[in-house]
Amino acid sequence: MRYAMGIEYDGGDFHGWQRLGTTPDASDRSIQSALEVALSTVTDRPVATVCAGRTDSGVHAECQVVHFDSAVVREPAAWTLGVTSRLPPAVAVRWCQRVDEGFHARFSARARRYRYRILNRTVRPALGRQYLSWVHRPLDAGAMHAAAQVLVGEHDFTTFRTVHCQAAHARRNVLVLSVSRDADVVTVDVTANAFLHHMVRNIVGSLLEVGAGRQPGDWIAQLLDARDRAQAGATAPSAGLVFVGPMYPGGDGLPAEVTL
Repeated sequence: MRYAMGIEYDGGDFHGWQRLGTTPDASDRSIQSALEVALSTVTDRPVATVCAGRTDSGVHAECQVVHFDSAVVREPAAWTLGVTSRLPPAVAVRWCQRVDEGFHARFSARARRYRYRILNRTVRPALGRQYLSWVHRPLDAGAMHAAAQVLVGEHDFTTFRTVHCQAAHARRNVLVLSVSRDADVVTVDVTANAFLHHMVRNIVGSLLEVGAGRQPGDWIAQLLDARDRAQAGATAPSAGLVFVGPMYPGGDGLPAEVTL
């Protein structure tokens, strides 16, 4: 039987989603290992998971979706509460349900959403600092939003991926890219069919150059055309980044928060 799970986590104390070895080991400080150790304890047998999108060290998730196969039959509440009770405090299961055998957490997803939040004031954050990046110089969120619109659509995002990215190609389709301000917090929301390694953080790093007035708005278009990572802004810190979650077709029957 195949199950899908929605997981939330604070990535600050982990090296990222992916486990380092071929089998789960809680000592490697990966979210995947922590989850698989908890699942294996509940089922009393090894359980492997597949996620919708791997997150890097320090990156958080509001609703990461995973799937796993198990012959063990449990009610959704039993999976949710039983596994959560065996997870570190920074990780929790939001929901769990049976899905069709053809469901795949990664390949069935039609879109993925990320949110990056920046505290824009002269004083660094104390409360909520693990979920915020900090820029003390004034940012023009309107200029950032206007400049970002050139990235909407299907493009080659070579400029905005790390040199260590292992994706076969750099073409991605960005469906939404918005920059907004609420008091001292500037928020960048990005939805795309898929993302490259460090793509969101590299986009944000370049938009910050525009927001601070160090580059003109049309610089983002020039970067996109250049297909050269070296010309873009620095990679933004991981602390402000949250994987909001993937989106699946309605026919998969998943909760509304991950359904198109």
